[in-house]
Amino acid sequence: MKYKNAKNILPKELLTEIQKYIQGDIIYIPIQGKKISWGEKSGYKEDLNNRNKQIFNLYTLGHDISEIQDMFNLSKSSILKIISKIKNSNPSLGGVVNE
Repeated sequence: MKYKNAKNILPKELLTEIQKYIQGDIIYIPIQGKKISWGEKSGYKEDLNNRNKQIFNLYTLGHDISEIQDMFNLSKSSILKIISKIKNSNPSLGGVVNE
């Protein structure tokens, strides 16, 4: 979230009205309408989902966990969590993650 000076973006009358309630503090003004979840606006959420699918696909193709760790610079526990989460969200995949 980027800081913006109200003096530079709000009409003077509105700024004067807001100053009756708060001055010199930072306030959060929520988005009106549909709430955007974390990472949607920047595309980071989609990037992580794609990375996690790639990790899972490598695992299902038989790559070792340590090999996947090196490819993505993630810890073993992070790789195992990603694989387990995808398996648990798709019951047809079944089974327990093999270390």
